[in-house]
Amino acid sequence: MIPIALPLLGEEEADAARAAVLSGWVSQGPQVAAFERAFAARVGATHACAVSNCTTALHLALVALGVGPADEVITASHSFIATANCIRYAGATPVFVDVEPTTYNIDPRRIEEAITPRTRAIVVVHQMGMPCDLAAVSKIAERHGVPLVEDAACAAGSQIKIDGAWEPIGRPRGAIACFSFHPRKVITTGEGGMLTTADPALDARFRLLRQHGMSVPDTVRHGSPQVIFEEYAIVGYNYRMTDIQASIGLKQLERLPDLVSRRRALAARYREMLGNIEGLQLPVEPEWARSNWQSYCVRLPNWVDQRAVMQGLLDRGIATRRGIMCSHREPPYANERPRRGLQESERAQDHAILLPLFAQMKDADQELVVTALSNELRS
Repeated sequence: MIPIALPLLGEEEADAARAAVLSGWVSQGPQVAAFERAFAARVGATHACAVSNCTTALHLALVALGVGPADEVITASHSFIATANCIRYAGATPVFVDVEPTTYNIDPRRIEEAITPRTRAIVVVHQMGMPCDLAAVSKIAERHGVPLVEDAACAAGSQIKIDGAWEPIGRPRGAIACFSFHPRKVITTGEGGMLTTADPALDARFRLLRQHGMSVPDTVRHGSPQVIFEEYAIVGYNYRMTDIQASIGLKQLERLPDLVSRRRALAARYREMLGNIEGLQLPVEPEWARSNWQSYCVRLPNWVDQRAVMQGLLDRGIATRRGIMCSHREPPYANERPRRGLQESERAQDHAILLPLFAQMKDADQELVVTALSNELRS
C-alpha cells in the first residue's frame, strides 16, 4: 500500500522522547520553551507559543484579538472544518469567500467585497502548504484596520517573496500565524500547534489563556524558593503542549530543511511525469511562492468521476484523498450564506484529488502512482 502521507520519525525522536520521560517533567516545561525558541528562530518570528494543536491555536488567536458574538470573520470555506469551527468557538460568524482556481487559496478580491462594519478578523489559509497572496491580503487588512490571522497549519517550511525578499511563512505578515504538527504535516509532534506573532501583548495573552488563565505558570511556582499562590482572573483553557511532544518537535525541526527539499523534488518529478496527461490540471506555484508541498493536489477532467478514480487507485494499492472539503456544505454551516458564490471552492472539492507524497517515497512508488492514475483516467 502506498499511503497518502507518512511521517518521518527515527531514533533521534525516540531518544528525545525517552529523555523527556526520564527527566520527570513530562507536561509543559523546559522542552516546550526550547521548542518555542527554536521554532521562532526558524520562521523569523519575535514570539512563538506552543499549544496542543492548530485548532486550539486558531481559537486562541481569535479570542486574543477580542473576536466574539455579533462579530464576523472572513475566511475560506475551502479548508478543513477546524478553520470555520474556531470562528464558531469564539462565538462569531464565519463569512465564506471563494478561492482561486489555480492555487486553491482564498481570492483577495473576494475578501475586500465581503468586509462589513461587523468584520473583526480575516483568517486566510496557506492551503496544502501553498502560500496565499499575503502581499495583497495584508494590504487589504491594513486598509480596513482588520487583524489578519494566517492558518498556516500546513505551511511549516514554506516561503513567500515580499518586497523582493524571500521569507518563511510564520514571521507573520498579519497579527498571528498558526501552525499544526499533526502526522499529516511536514513535521509532527503527534498532535501539537504553534502561534507566532510580533506583538508581545498577544504572546502574553496566548500564554495566559492556554493554561487556565493561571497568573503564575507552574514552572515558576515549582522553581520558586517562596510559596506562591496563583490567581485565575479570567476563564482560560487547557491548551498546553507536553514536554514529550516538544522534545520530538525539536528533532523534527532539525529535519525541516531536508524534508522540504525532498518534497519539492518529488513535486517537481510529479509535474514532469503528469504533464502530458490530457485534461489533468496540475497545481500552480506562483513565482512569489515556494511551497513545502505538504500535499500534491491535481484536478481531474470535469467528465471524470472523482470517487471512481479514487476507488480504482485504492484497488491498486494507492491511497488518495478527495479535494479539500468545503465547510459550507457541512450541516453546521449550511445556513451560513456567503457574500457571493463559492463555485471554485466546490469545483475544487468535487474534481480534485490529493496524491501520495512523503519524504520516504521512492521513484518506483511515484511511477506506480502516475501509471495507475493515467490508466484510471483512460478507462
